[in-house]
Amino acid sequence: MTTTRWLFALQLVAMGAMEMSGPFWPLHLRRLGELSPHALAWVSAIAYAGPMAMAMCTTPWWGRLGDKVGHKPMLLRALLALAATQWWIAATDSVAVILFVRLLQGALAGYIAAAQAYGARLVTRAARGALMAQLQAATAIGSVAGPVLGGWLFDVQGFTSVNVWAGAACLLCAALAVFVLPSVTPPPSQPARAGAQKAPLPAGAYGLLLGIVLVQAGKMMPQTFFGLYADEVLHVSNRVTGLCYAGTALGLCVAAPFWARRFAHLAHARVLAQVEGILWACVAIVAVQAVTTNIVAFVLARVLWGVCLAALLPVFYGLLSREAADDEQGRVLGAGNGAAKAGALVGAGVGGLALAWVPLSAMFWTVALLYTVAAVGMRAIRTRSNHYQPIQTTTGIS
Repeated sequence: MTTTRWLFALQLVAMGAMEMSGPFWPLHLRRLGELSPHALAWVSAIAYAGPMAMAMCTTPWWGRLGDKVGHKPMLLRALLALAATQWWIAATDSVAVILFVRLLQGALAGYIAAAQAYGARLVTRAARGALMAQLQAATAIGSVAGPVLGGWLFDVQGFTSVNVWAGAACLLCAALAVFVLPSVTPPPSQPARAGAQKAPLPAGAYGLLLGIVLVQAGKMMPQTFFGLYADEVLHVSNRVTGLCYAGTALGLCVAAPFWARRFAHLAHARVLAQVEGILWACVAIVAVQAVTTNIVAFVLARVLWGVCLAALLPVFYGLLSREAADDEQGRVLGAGNGAAKAGALVGAGVGGLALAWVPLSAMFWTVALLYTVAAVGMRAIRTRSNHYQPIQTTTGIS
């Protein structure tokens, strides 16, 4: 089994473990704290947005450290941190402690950025776009299985069991990574001169980072209310909630290779134009979720949404990786993941605020509005962008 296949498998299991609890935080926090609807909205927003805020601050720093000492140690650090924090959450019934540990988890983890930077050192520059799509697909597969398994465990054994098993899966991934992932020597970097300023990010990177913020905000926003929406509007069990939640990841997983092939060799500006069209499609698909209570139609809409999302973040990450020099992969991809965390923070914050003031049955309309803003923002990025470069990529896992 090649190193990239092991990396794919480890990311699938680790991200699946973390998604086991994804849809259920509002339900668990409501049971623990007997919170009012407004208090629950704020607490849920912190539970989702807090880790993103901390990761946004620390992920670029972890990336720069990985550029110096190697990205395998960063992978191991992140997996061990995820295992420890999941078990800590399992051991407490305090809402305040849970929120604190979630913040700590965000600050110490940064697994995805470490995996991307590590993988970028294993393949050629031309193949990095495909690698980013493969790792995104691994996350998507884990995000399909995780919520379904988590919903079953939640129904049968309770939320504590969800976190115990998630922590065990992360620890197993760390143990495997020690033996199956070879250490990759960091590339030599130019010695810093006295008084020299840090080089800016590559030209064209800032528009890509803004694009990541916009699309990730739309993806994250429903998480703050999804469990409550499924319980009170769709009236389904936790198992079905996990299935509905996983539909988006299923669509992303299936469609990622298709989009990687479609965008191969397209000019930078052409890619951004197609991304804008996909964002408008997201507006329509989210609107379907807002108006239907039929479970089959709802799940189909979630899958189609995932198909659209597969064309967004992997493409941006692939472009960012190709923009960066070999000795700056951790820094640039860390910035990309920081942008994703910033977008998730915006989405979770907006979702929490909307949950406090908007009827639960109308919450998906606020998501559609956010995607409208993202599509308009993408048009502005296209207008201002003067950086054109083809995406050269291949498909398949090497």
